[in-house]
Amino acid sequence: MGQRVLVVDDDPTVSDVVRRYLEREDFSVRLAGDGQAALDAYRQERPDLVVLDLMLPGIDGLEVCRRLRRQDPGLPIIMLTALGEESDRVLGLEMGADDYVTKPFSPRELALRVQSVLRRTAPPPPQTGELVDGDLRVDVARRIVTRRGEELALTVREFDLLVFLMRNPGRVLRRAELLEQVWGWTFGDQSTVTVHMRRLREKIEDDPAEPTRILTVWGVGYRYEYA
Repeated sequence: MGQRVLVVDDDPTVSDVVRRYLEREDFSVRLAGDGQAALDAYRQERPDLVVLDLMLPGIDGLEVCRRLRRQDPGLPIIMLTALGEESDRVLGLEMGADDYVTKPFSPRELALRVQSVLRRTAPPPPQTGELVDGDLRVDVARRIVTRRGEELALTVREFDLLVFLMRNPGRVLRRAELLEQVWGWTFGDQSTVTVHMRRLREKIEDDPAEPTRILTVWGVGYRYEYA
């Protein structure tokens, strides 16, 4: 078996279908049926990725996500949410989820999302180098971001988004382009980009309300400006 995936869902039918499909793709899968079981499983096994249902008995998915993110900022998390619940999706993203899949979903789609996120966290070739913008330094090879010498806790998507922005300075980047280039989605909810931009600004800007690095181009998208 290959990389380890923790699937957290209180519906045994859903969990079993997801487990069987991911195992066909050579993942090692562990199941948890509630929030506490998910936290226990994480401590015991340290999975490479977590698929996390929002609605769980006991400790809900948002709180599980928050606790996992506090322990391991780089842990990839894909949130499962109810169809049409945009507010839940946004909450999940704000809590630190990297992606989301809405129920009912295709197991094949979920497997592709898992593969996409894990590919982006794989160690890149050593020649990828370093990006520097004043007090902000990005070691792309080691996936480490520091500001004023202090390491920042970025999620997988936040890191990928920052690298893409810094490698395309001065260009106006549409949300649809960012979804495709950073998330690997040819379609999807563009509020995903908006939420991640807000979280990223909170970590790299002196004043997130008056950003100087990540600028909004109203009605179009975003532009990165070096100091």
